[in-house]
Amino acid sequence: MPGFLTGTRTGLLASALAAALAVTAAGPTATAAARSRPDVHFMAHLDIAGGQRPENITLEPGGSAVVTFAYSRQVARVRPDGKVRILATLPEPPAGSATPALSSPFLGGIVRTHDGTLYFLYATGSSDLTGLWRLRPGGAARRIAALPADGLPNGLALDRHERRLYVADSVLGTVWRVPVTGGTPTRWAVAPELAAAGFLGANGIKVHDGGVWVSNLDKGTVLRIPVTRHGKAGPVETRATGLVDIDDFAFEGHGDTLLAAINADNEIARVEPDGRHEVVLTGADGLENPTSLAVRGTTAYIASGAYFTDNDPNLLTARITPGE
Repeated sequence: MPGFLTGTRTGLLASALAAALAVTAAGPTATAAARSRPDVHFMAHLDIAGGQRPENITLEPGGSAVVTFAYSRQVARVRPDGKVRILATLPEPPAGSATPALSSPFLGGIVRTHDGTLYFLYATGSSDLTGLWRLRPGGAARRIAALPADGLPNGLALDRHERRLYVADSVLGTVWRVPVTGGTPTRWAVAPELAAAGFLGANGIKVHDGGVWVSNLDKGTVLRIPVTRHGKAGPVETRATGLVDIDDFAFEGHGDTLLAAINADNEIARVEPDGRHEVVLTGADGLENPTSLAVRGTTAYIASGAYFTDNDPNLLTARITPGE
């Protein structure tokens, strides 16, 4: 989710949002030179003038990544050689529509199923477009589930076994559940821990080890919501604190250690199962307001939206060394 925030979040929100949406012709200035580690590599420097600010990421076989461009309403494939192909452009919202918290239309979380079908979230402040969208290979994007226009569907997670999708709503403080076939969403979890505290609450989301894990951007927490034997939400567990401005996250492997994108601070933090965390990548490695990440094997793919730096939105890869 976009990191339009600072230590004085409420007072500077309007100007931060304007900066995040600004389209400039400036190219990267110092990012490439700032890279400090041999195990970090740029996959792509994206076109900031064309609105290519990656918000969320999912991986394809062969090394390509598919990303959502938050404010250009586009879904795009980025190949390992850095070439970008636009797969879909979503419709403009009706005149006068205003997306909650962000004003502009927002394209958020994305996941991919084994057959290549993509699911992603679109928020516009209008009831005709806000919701869960699907793009099948060779097809056109279409909405398969409507979500409340007064919310901000942001993070998206896939439960492959149960064939369900979970949606983190950052404004309504809700986790929705939707079948992969679409239809009417279920309000699966609502809790104070998911609520915003000034700007945005529930943000990144993953299905992992019998639970639905959610980050809260304002509160700087990582939460786990157990999935009960009947599929309902159990009591919310707080697994980590002190991660203010946490955006998306991804697990390193089968255990509960995860990597978290700390948007405004240009950091990736490793969060241990007991909640301890340490910074493992910074702006010196090429991060520019990291928004999301995905892990395959020993490689983390990290998307940077450059919402604050306004310099070099990019995708980079980093080798994972557990316990590093």
